[in-house]
Amino acid sequence: MLILAEENMNKKALSGLIGWAVLFLVIALVAAVFGFGLISGTSITIAKWLAIIFVILFVVSIISHSMRKH
Repeated sequence: MLILAEENMNKKALSGLIGWAVLFLVIALVAAVFGFGLISGTSITIAKWLAIIFVILFVVSIISHSMRKH
């Protein structure tokens, strides 16, 4: 039961993280369209870092899940 709760929490955390990355990407694109360079640059940097963290956590999650099965 604890393993299922932990996997569910990991999925929620990862989906929340990618949601934040997409939100900052949209903010950056809207800011770029309206010519707000500083806001656009900051938002795209935040979106990029959140996406990188998401990928790293996703890979770690897959590796730990596959090691648990064996």
